[in-house]
Amino acid sequence: MKNNSVETGAHVFCIANQKGGVGKTTTAINLAAALAVLRKKVLLIDLDPQGNATMGSGVDKNAASISLYEVLLGESTITDARVRSETGGYDVLPANRELSGAEIDLVQMGDREARLKQAIDAVRMEYDFILIDCPPTLSLLTLNGLASATGVIIPMQCEYFALEGLSDLVNTVKRVYHNINPDLQLIGLLRVMFDPRVTLQQQVSAQIESHFGDKVFKTVIPRNVRLAEAPSHGMPGLVYDKNSRGAKAYQEFGNELVRRMKREGLKQSARARA
Repeated sequence: MKNNSVETGAHVFCIANQKGGVGKTTTAINLAAALAVLRKKVLLIDLDPQGNATMGSGVDKNAASISLYEVLLGESTITDARVRSETGGYDVLPANRELSGAEIDLVQMGDREARLKQAIDAVRMEYDFILIDCPPTLSLLTLNGLASATGVIIPMQCEYFALEGLSDLVNTVKRVYHNINPDLQLIGLLRVMFDPRVTLQQQVSAQIESHFGDKVFKTVIPRNVRLAEAPSHGMPGLVYDKNSRGAKAYQEFGNELVRRMKREGLKQSARARA
């Protein structure tokens, strides 16, 4: 079998999209919270120097004495750097502006694409899911995330220009798979900020389903003001207003992801026995 860590340790998923403003961090935060509700042990890694996933989880990025920056440089471990999101019920590896300097520091290091993977491997057995919120650029930081992951979840809006960006990202995932990380696969596409009243969004959604088939999650996240308000209160939307349409959709997404991983696990076991 190709990767025992997938079966015996955490599923490590990048939440990635090279286009900004597509609900990537909102998805990372609320998926982490949804999985925590399902009693899964979750670590959310904030790989974006803006630190929005950190703040949105109720963790003060400026007060973090140790962050992902020190972990990538080998000056600390995830065990020492992680903090608890009391509002979300999961662990957070925080990020702040210091992380932007990691790009320059990593260039001079050996195995620079594998720094995050090495750190994750030390705690992989402690979690069911490790989610990595990637920055909206194909940078050395994003490359570290993709090199660490067993899968990629792509949140995307159903708009015309999103399709072009999606093609670029899928090609990037393929290149990383062939050149760096043979365990990397596309887990699925999640349609976010969806408004069924907009005809174009319905058309783009149908195109995505036609092209990617079962790689498209059945759950659709609606455009929802409560999800947008939640980060300013330092909590996932799923906690801020659990009865909102957005919260319910993300909880269903968490359920769907867990079901999908169970099916994949059964398929892998069947192939191994054969």
